This record gives sequence, structure tokens and C-alpha cells, in this order.
Amino acid sequence: MDELTFPHTLVNRPFDELAIGDAASLIRTLRDDDIRLFAAASGDLDPMHPQPTYAARCVFGHVGTHGMWTTGLISTLLGTQLPGPGTIYLSQQTEFRHPVSVGDTVTATVTVCDKNPENCAVRLATRCVDQVGREVLTGLATVIAPREKVTLAPMVLPSVPIQRQHRFDPFLREARALPPLVTAVVHPCQPEAIQAALEARNEGLIDPILVGPESKIRALADLAGLSLDGVRIEATEHSHAAAERAIALAASGEAAALMKGSLHTDELLGAVVSQRSGLRTQRRISHAYVLDVPAYPKPIVVTDAAINIAPSLEHKRDICQNAIDLLHTLGIAEPKVAILAAVETVNSAMPATLDAAALSVMASRGQITGAKLDGPLAFDNAVDLVAAHMKGIVSPVAGQADILVAPDLEAGNMLAKQLIYLGGADAAGLVLGARVPIILTSRSDSVGVRLASIAFAKLVAKGRSSR
Repeated sequence: MDELTFPHTLVNRPFDELAIGDAASLIRTLRDDDIRLFAAASGDLDPMHPQPTYAARCVFGHVGTHGMWTTGLISTLLGTQLPGPGTIYLSQQTEFRHPVSVGDTVTATVTVCDKNPENCAVRLATRCVDQVGREVLTGLATVIAPREKVTLAPMVLPSVPIQRQHRFDPFLREARALPPLVTAVVHPCQPEAIQAALEARNEGLIDPILVGPESKIRALADLAGLSLDGVRIEATEHSHAAAERAIALAASGEAAALMKGSLHTDELLGAVVSQRSGLRTQRRISHAYVLDVPAYPKPIVVTDAAINIAPSLEHKRDICQNAIDLLHTLGIAEPKVAILAAVETVNSAMPATLDAAALSVMASRGQITGAKLDGPLAFDNAVDLVAAHMKGIVSPVAGQADILVAPDLEAGNMLAKQLIYLGGADAAGLVLGARVPIILTSRSDSVGVRLASIAFAKLVAKGRSSR
């Protein structure tokens, strides 16, 4: 097991050195792993704990999350700083005054308020405040202070590995159990694109048709040490011709899905939405990111983050319905759809709030079906029950959204990438609204993410064939 060094020498404050008013503080940020560690160490498998953000924010003063962590900060202060090593913790009176959420930064402080020389007992006021100055904990601790000076050298502590839950795994298992999906891979003229197709084939997910310049594809495969034995290649001269040929294969039923290779997304999608492609439907096409965010208790969809730059109200209706239909194929019978804006109230100066309110009414009138839909909702109110409660929002969607509908592409793209790069999310991407699912993967995607994108496309294709 790896080891972690605690770098600071610990020096205590014996009883005789303590004075009324002496204080010590530390600052910590609550992480997802803190809650997982508590569940693992304590055996407290209350389902409200292991889902980090959701648990911490739904259980206001629960000793297992909010209480465990904040009182732990107090204990750390007493044992390492004031009085420090050699302290015996006798009792603690605590009042939890405000919830602590994953991502909150808390300052814990202990202050000497009484000394008893007969037994070296010391009482200390305890207080924790969050990053905006709200008291989250107050109380009184009683300890026996050490009589002699103690100095401890830096300590080496074992690190504790945290096993992440991979929420895409059930969908991958379901997709692998189905026959391989015949997929036209459009212009795979980079080794990564060829490798992605072969990985999916080896996993039993697809039967690839590589569409593009055959000599170039074979040369790249040889250079990368990839075998194309048994793989069908549809030879075309260039990327535009590859897009047209792949679309023709899909329109004729020879291919049940498209997968972007190394051509630009706009080139592929432009050919898909052409009047003569045969793949257009009455729906606007849209992109959906299916995200596995460690801090959220279930997969969540962000849409549209890649195609519709400034969608109209009618476009947003299709964007919503595409995402809803996707989640139906993933087994969610009535997804909760949050229409995002900067605020949760309608403001005529903010068009996103007007569209959100209109979409909510459209859902109530049957123009959007198969889901619970509400908006406008700010991001915090969409994913956090406590935030919604504190704003007085009564909604079947607030705090537990399955789908986040962004007001425009820029907002959706920034939201998705923040969750990926700062929130540690895995993000599978899919284009919806055409007659066949379209798989968009990036060279930066992990193998698991690429396979998840393909698995979702396979489940969508299965759902359409069974209608």
C-alpha cells in the first residue's frame, strides 16, 4: 500500500502554557472521498452516505456526514494543535447549525475558555464556519491537557484507495449481450480512429465498416500494428465522399449506426442533415453527453453541448425530446428534465428563463412527452435538494435532475467540460434525432468512455428496431 507523509512536526501546549482566549484553527474542503472513507471505515452503509454530494446535502445535521466530518475537524485541532499531542478528549457538546456540502470549505476553531488546575481539565469553545461565514457547528469540548511538553516527528500514514463506482458498466454489459451493431466508421484516417473501431469490435459491440481511402487506412493500420483481417472497407477518395457513402449505407439499412472517424464533426453532420441524405427525421438533431459525475448519485445528461449554437424554442423542444427518448432506452421510464438558466425565476430580460417557462408549459400540454420537466432552474437548484429547499422551490425535478438542458451551446459545452475536467466526470457522447444514432468520440477519450458511447448508440438502435 502506498504511504502518505504528514510533513509537520507536532508540538503540544501543556496545561501551564495555556491561557484563556488561546485559539487555533484549520481550514479544510469537504471532498467526495471524505464521505466514502467514512462509510468504509465505520461500516455505516446507510444509502444516504455513499452518494457524496447528494448525501451530504440532503442530510442536514446527520452525524454520519455533516457531523462526522465537522466534529472530526475539531478532534484534529485538539489532538494536533491545541492542546496537541498527549490530550485526552473527555466530552463534546455540539449543535449542528447548517448543512455542509461537498466542495464547501470550512474553518474550524477551538478557543480556551476555562481551566481547572486540579485535574488539568480544559474547556474549549468549538466553532466551524463555511466559506461565506455561516456557522455550521458550535459547541464546547472538555479535555485533559498534557502536563509535559511533547514533540512528535513527521508521521507516515497509509493512503487509502477509493474505489470509484463506474455507472456505465451496466449499460456496457447490456450492450455486449446484444448482437454486434453494424456501424459505418466515417473516414478513420488516424490510428486512434482505427483502433477505436477495433476495440469496439473486440468487445463484441460493433461490426465495423471502415469508410474512407483504403490505401491510407491500411497503411495507418500497418504503422500502428493493427490487424484489419475480416474488417470490411468501403473505399472512397476523401472525407466528403466517405461521409456520403457511410450515410448511404445507413439510409439503405446496411449500417445501423454511424461513427465519426477523423473528419470534422461539421462535415459529417452537414451531410446527415442534407435534404438528400435519407437520414433526416422531423426532429432537430442534437448532441447529448451522458455523464458519470462522481459527486452525483446517478448518470446525468447535458444537452446540447456540441451542435445547436443558439437553439430556438422549437429546437429546444426537440433537444429535450431527444434526450428523454435516450433515457427511455436506458431504462429510465420518466426522466426528470431541468431547463437551466442563471436564475430560477422568469425574467423578461433573460430569454433563457422565458424559453424555460415555455418548455414547462409545453410539457404540461403534451408537446414534450415521457418526462417530468421544470424550469427555469439554476444549476444548483437542479442538482441539489437542499439548495432547492432553501430557495423555497417545490418541484418534482429540482435537486434530482436526470437531464440538464442548457440555454445554448456555449453554456452546455462549458458546463459539460467543467464537470469532466474539474469534476472528474466520464462523458459519453451521442448525436440524436437522425434515423440512426451517431457516435462522436474524441482522441482524448479513454477506452472506457469510447466504449460507453458506442454502447449507448447500440441500445438506442435496439430501442428503435423494437418499436
